[in-house]
Amino acid sequence: MTTIDRPTYRIVGTRPIRPDGVEKVTGKAQYGADVRLPNLIQGRILRSPHAHARILSIDTSEAEKTPGVFAVLTHKDFPVAEDKIEELGESAVNLKELSDNILASDKVLYKGHAVAAVAAINGHVAEEALKKIRVEYEVLPPVLDVRDAMREDAPLLSETRFTKSMSGQASDKPSNIAAITRFQGGNVEEAFAAADHIVEREFTTKMVHQGYIEPQNSTASWNSDGTLTIWTSTQGAFVVRAQVAEVLRLPVSKIRVIPMEIGGGFGGKIPIYLDPVATLLSKKAGRPVKLVMNRTEVFMATGPTSGSSIKLKMAEKDGIITAVQAEMAYEAGAYPGSPVGAGAMTMLSPYNIENFVIDAYDVVVNKPKVSAYRAPGAPVSAFATETAIDELAKAAGMDPLEFRLKNSAHEGTRMVTGVPFPRIGHEECVRAALESPHYQSPIEGPNRGRGVASGFWFNAGLQSSVSVAVNVDGTVNLIEGSTDIGGTRASLAMQLAETLGIPYDDVKPIVADTDSVGHNDVTGGSRTTFASGLAVVEAAKDIQAQMISRASKLLNAPEGELRYEDGAVVSSDGSKRIPFAEIAAAQGRTGGPIYGNASLMARGVGGAYATHIVDVEVDPDTGKVTVLRYTAVQDVGTAIHPSYVEGQIQGGVAQGIGWALNEEYYYNEDGTLANASFLDYRMPTTLDVPAIDTVLVEVPNPGHPYGVRGVGEVPIVPPLAAVANAVAEATGHRFTDLPISPRRVVEELHGLA
Repeated sequence: MTTIDRPTYRIVGTRPIRPDGVEKVTGKAQYGADVRLPNLIQGRILRSPHAHARILSIDTSEAEKTPGVFAVLTHKDFPVAEDKIEELGESAVNLKELSDNILASDKVLYKGHAVAAVAAINGHVAEEALKKIRVEYEVLPPVLDVRDAMREDAPLLSETRFTKSMSGQASDKPSNIAAITRFQGGNVEEAFAAADHIVEREFTTKMVHQGYIEPQNSTASWNSDGTLTIWTSTQGAFVVRAQVAEVLRLPVSKIRVIPMEIGGGFGGKIPIYLDPVATLLSKKAGRPVKLVMNRTEVFMATGPTSGSSIKLKMAEKDGIITAVQAEMAYEAGAYPGSPVGAGAMTMLSPYNIENFVIDAYDVVVNKPKVSAYRAPGAPVSAFATETAIDELAKAAGMDPLEFRLKNSAHEGTRMVTGVPFPRIGHEECVRAALESPHYQSPIEGPNRGRGVASGFWFNAGLQSSVSVAVNVDGTVNLIEGSTDIGGTRASLAMQLAETLGIPYDDVKPIVADTDSVGHNDVTGGSRTTFASGLAVVEAAKDIQAQMISRASKLLNAPEGELRYEDGAVVSSDGSKRIPFAEIAAAQGRTGGPIYGNASLMARGVGGAYATHIVDVEVDPDTGKVTVLRYTAVQDVGTAIHPSYVEGQIQGGVAQGIGWALNEEYYYNEDGTLANASFLDYRMPTTLDVPAIDTVLVEVPNPGHPYGVRGVGEVPIVPPLAAVANAVAEATGHRFTDLPISPRRVVEELHGLA
């Protein structure tokens, strides 16, 4: 671990056991599918067999007559959704598109698009009833490739969609290009004209899924008083509440969302798919309704991340990157909203580049609407950038890491948006990688290569609320509303214990429902330990002030002569001291319960960087790429819980390796997803990934009292390019299309492509 100007803490930086660990390893933790309610019935969803078609009619009469069926639902049961943009929590959504993606109205836009739903006494009856629903379609030609969709003669997903520019102007003709965004600085023409070397390439990547273990689920109970309770596995209970309220035209005060334990999300469990359907089925049936997707439904009908096509031109002179020109087209799926903007903003962020033009295209295709996936948009843009940087370093005769260090961004470097960076740690990451035992060691043997790459993610702030209740035995309850995916109960409890000066084991963290805590935005964007951590620190300060007030009564001393220090209140001269536990025990006779709160919009976000090193071996006969060794260096700000930080990094690397080598959505010409199961969708296993070494660089974020930077997003950004660069070294062939699967390797190396 490399530490830069970091103070020493009692609890922050240690490795205590996570509070939810015992329940999870003993099987007592309750996930979404575990919800059991009296009179609970099961729901199933009918999905489109076509990738693109008009819905001419839906006849549900026979399904409704089926014994054991309590309710049948189509889009006609939804309130009419207006085609308008609403701000919901941390994002803006088009209400009609949101509603249509839940249950299609006039058109189906991908195979697996939900069309109708049934609630019955059990799942078998519901499935039989689905077969009795008659849907008449007018089948239309699908468009499945982002570049094909951009053509003027491409089949249109919507005849009323016009391309929007940054100025807000719309195109004259309908188009599948939903939006164009441009970032521009300097003079690229002059820089290219004066360059020593120029690299120009095109890159493509396929849609990939987040690969969470637990399928999407929702249980809804419509109560006789018009209130609604939803139990669901989600990354944002308040997002579920807000979007259900908008789609179904309900006041948020009538909706209570109870977040269950979550079996992975990685961004894929932010959108709503099942909650409004379960709600309306429950309202119709008069009973609670549970909906759980199977694995095929998860693949076909929930949001993967975008496939992409990137055209990149990059120049260097005297070892300095002087110009970049990029055209980025990302697949949004059936409705607009790809992360191409984030990809454009992050692709150059590790470097100080003055001249650039980046055009970003958000393009709809006949595939499921995309969702976030760990550093959304950044991995594929970094794949293009870091590949070109490797080629320029080679052309300039420089070591690839030395080249990156020479061009590194630093404090004051401006992003493509024009916003300057605060204190950042990319230079420290590159230096740590250069000095690592991995990079210092030789790589020997035939068909072997070493690759490096850097990556960046902003990290998010957004809204957080927490409450802290002091118990009479000296323990405290930490009540927060952020779903715990990667150990945030522990990281927040540690910050509270550190600030209050009490033992970690005396903090009892609780993830509460939407009725029990103030608003919290999603667990995503690497925001929770940072943003909710800020709220925890503020709530702890509230508790400290109350402790001083109570201690003044117990010590018979003026509040102005007391201070809070190391888990106790002490007098200014040090002669009097009363510990936290004693004040807690006396709260009933000093003014009543001690209860602290904090709600805030988090500021002071500190972006994070990583530099990765990977060694591979390529079998030219079979095309198999074996990852031999991997080292991930990352600026983590301050590692609150180093074990969980290391786990986040290792998990991101494993996902990135899968993205680079095997994972892809494979569509047939008619829009059928041919590999909609874990048998056919090739995710890495323990046999594919070596032990991943981590190097934690700590450059504290000045915007957080403990220096926290988010860590969960960045690790997935460099692997795509690092692996591709290693394969290029091993084979002498540059692969610009991902994944670098055995088939592609054999085809390229043996001239069969």
